[in-house]
Amino acid sequence: MLLTHEEEKGLSGEYGEAIASAYRILVAIGEATDADKLIPIQWAHVSGVNYNTIGDSGLEFLRQISLEGKTKVRTTINPMGFDRENLPDLPPEFIAKQIQIAQSYEKIGTIPTFSCIPYEIMSLPIGGTQVSFAESNAAVLANSHLDLVTNKESALSALASALTGKSPYSELRIEENRTPQLEIKNELVLKDELDYGLLGYFTGKNAKKNCAGLCNVSERLDMLELKSLSAGIGTSGSCGMFRVGDRSTAVERIDFGEKEMKNTYDELSTADDGEIITFGSPQLGMNELNKIQTLMDGKKFSKPCKIFCPRTVYCRGEKLGITKSLERSGASFVCDACTCLTPLICKKDYDSIITNSVKASYYMKTSNKVSVKLSSLKSIVDNYTQ
Repeated sequence: MLLTHEEEKGLSGEYGEAIASAYRILVAIGEATDADKLIPIQWAHVSGVNYNTIGDSGLEFLRQISLEGKTKVRTTINPMGFDRENLPDLPPEFIAKQIQIAQSYEKIGTIPTFSCIPYEIMSLPIGGTQVSFAESNAAVLANSHLDLVTNKESALSALASALTGKSPYSELRIEENRTPQLEIKNELVLKDELDYGLLGYFTGKNAKKNCAGLCNVSERLDMLELKSLSAGIGTSGSCGMFRVGDRSTAVERIDFGEKEMKNTYDELSTADDGEIITFGSPQLGMNELNKIQTLMDGKKFSKPCKIFCPRTVYCRGEKLGITKSLERSGASFVCDACTCLTPLICKKDYDSIITNSVKASYYMKTSNKVSVKLSSLKSIVDNYTQ
């Protein structure tokens, strides 16, 4: 890789060990992805915030970085393991270490968003802006819908970009790689966000390249459908972008019909019922809170229900009376955390949950060892309210 004089000085340690570590990460990734240079980015979104995901080694790495490291660009961060303002009944060691992680991120200058949907709570830069997003749903949605440019970054690469303001010029940062090499031909009428999530999961699982094409899919999706589609793609594979429409340049085509839909659903939905309803993987924005309130129409949930959303969204909903309305319907809100990988929903407390999220289903099954009944938002309200 060709580095500038300033980048060489950073790599050599002239600006401190935190910057040197960040450049070592970026150079290693750049060499692995055939990048010929580093380019500036304007926004980093960092994962690796939940103690469940990074553990003690990640905590110690962040502690060392925070001794002298400072962000160079706007940097937002992913959810943590619980709600900062409503501490749950969790092991004191977990809470203490999670707080230490949050403090390290605060010390280096990140914005404490604790959200996996930064695109809904932050002002967006102009189209074509280079960013560095580690959260998979955010990376896919940014590339595919928001006209931003990012690779599907790791926690380490996004953090390194935050500290340097740079990222390797490779993969989806190169325009020619943003053309689909695989096309998924949809043969179904997609009715709701769950259908889009299942299509996304199937797409991500089969796409071996950076960008996938989706044929016979509407270009006018609402935010819930977009988030479900993007999260599904981001969860099941390395694909970081989709394009909607018939792309004749795709060299490979795969059908998505009733058989593929059923097989995908059966892989992810492993329970006939659940003990608790969860919404929020990705976290819910105002669009979804409004939708749930409209569907509820004064009804009450017949099972416990947890809604995971960013604190900024909760506060907005509170001012509009939406959160109070949903709380009266039996829902409880969790800010700062996400359904995925939270210790708030674990095998010790629940054998199975009900959710509309394919991403939550995947992580509940593989990491939390909790079974899932997958159902659309509307079906959950229809079947679990009174």
